[in-house]
Amino acid sequence: MLIFTRRLPRSAASIVPDLSLALSAEERSRSRHRFDHPNGSALFFQLPRGTQLHQGDLLQTAAGETTLQIEAKPEPVLTVRADRPLALLQAAYHLGNRHVALEVGLDYLRLQPDPVLANMLQQRGLHLSAETLPFEPETGAYGAAGGHGH
Repeated sequence: MLIFTRRLPRSAASIVPDLSLALSAEERSRSRHRFDHPNGSALFFQLPRGTQLHQGDLLQTAAGETTLQIEAKPEPVLTVRADRPLALLQAAYHLGNRHVALEVGLDYLRLQPDPVLANMLQQRGLHLSAETLPFEPETGAYGAAGGHGH
C-alpha cells in the first residue's frame, strides 16, 4: 500500500507523476481514506484534516519515492446560466443559504443534481443543463486564499 502524506506546492508542477488518480469532488475532500488505483494498487491518503484536493494537485509519499497526480473525475452536474448577471448572483445567494457545494464561474454556477433546487432555479428563470463534467466546488470562506483558480 502506498501512503501519501503530503501535497506538493503548485510550484512543483514540473514534477512528472508516477501515477494519476481520478476522483469525484466528494472523494477529493477525503483527507484520510483508502482508494483503489485502476492498476490494482491500494493508495491511502494521510493528509492534514480539511485538505481539499483539486485538479492537478500532486501528492507524495513520506519518503518521496512516489508522486501521484489528482484528476477531477467527470461526474453528473447541473450547470446554471442566466440572461442577466444579477439573476446568477441571486441564485448563488439562494444556493449559499442552503449550504450547497457550488462551483462558481464567470458566467455559470455548477452544483450536484438536485430536483428541488433545479425546480427553484427554473422558477427564478435560470437556464439549467444536466452535464457530466469535472466538478470543482468552492472550498468555502476559510479555505485557501484565492480559491482554486476559476
